[in-house]
Amino acid sequence: MAPSIRPLTPELQEKAEKELGENAARLEEDLQALKEWLKKQPHIKARTDDQSLVTFLRGCKFSLQRAKEKIDLYYTMRSALPEFIRNRDPNDARTLEVMKLGVGLILPMTDGATGPRISLVRPAAYDPSKFSIVEVLRVSTMMQDYMIRNDDNMIVSGNIALLDLANVTLSHLTQMSPSIVKKMTSLGQDASPLRQKGLHYINLPSGIDQLLNLFRSFMNEKNRSRLYTHSSLESLYKHIPQKLLPKEYGGDGGTLQEITNMWVERMTKSATYFKEEDNYGTDESKRIGKPKTSEDLFGIDGSFRKLNID
Repeated sequence: MAPSIRPLTPELQEKAEKELGENAARLEEDLQALKEWLKKQPHIKARTDDQSLVTFLRGCKFSLQRAKEKIDLYYTMRSALPEFIRNRDPNDARTLEVMKLGVGLILPMTDGATGPRISLVRPAAYDPSKFSIVEVLRVSTMMQDYMIRNDDNMIVSGNIALLDLANVTLSHLTQMSPSIVKKMTSLGQDASPLRQKGLHYINLPSGIDQLLNLFRSFMNEKNRSRLYTHSSLESLYKHIPQKLLPKEYGGDGGTLQEITNMWVERMTKSATYFKEEDNYGTDESKRIGKPKTSEDLFGIDGSFRKLNID
């Protein structure tokens, strides 16, 4: 029986075959191998539909071993970081309030039919005296999960992140403890099936080097080599086509408010999906071998001191 997978566009299908090693003749066999493996993992409760599993295969360039490791870590993180990933209700009043701020937005336009997605993060869009970074990151994980489920451009072509640090204050920075940064990096870099294709910083305040070095310290070598800082939008445009950006950044990709409204609508319509997600994760008491602890996952024991900002 043919796998039950959303068809890719012809352009993305060609890219998946050339860059990821996707092979239609082998796809059913690969999916079945993952399903059989999951049956032998008593600690993992995972989505086992073809669409969910092919996302991990594509994210791991069809290496079965890497896909197994990624699936295990992805679901382990869901249980290890409940503050980010559990009880996410987009219709909850406070969650909705955070969503409407548009701190993190995945932009609607890509560079051609096979371009990667572009994520824009604006930390100064939230008031740190009113909201915590954890609340903001919870909404970010909701967006990522939505894209993992629904967006073939991001699954096949990856994601470019744009971090705008304009108007970031000391109060924002002090919420970014090493523990939080490590957990964020582990989620995005190690556990997610989405591939990171670049990280661009703009509008850097003076004295930010310590935080950038902290981010770099938790990145793998490949992602460190894809980190760029820009002193102007013109510099950014050399890497990300100007037309793809929101109007406020000189582009044709809609206003920030329009993009925020689009995401609020998408998320609130996906409430059932987010509720279902609480059913998935790991039970470490059932893991064959040694259970995974926070120290195993993050190299921390929960007592990480806060980042010192001069």
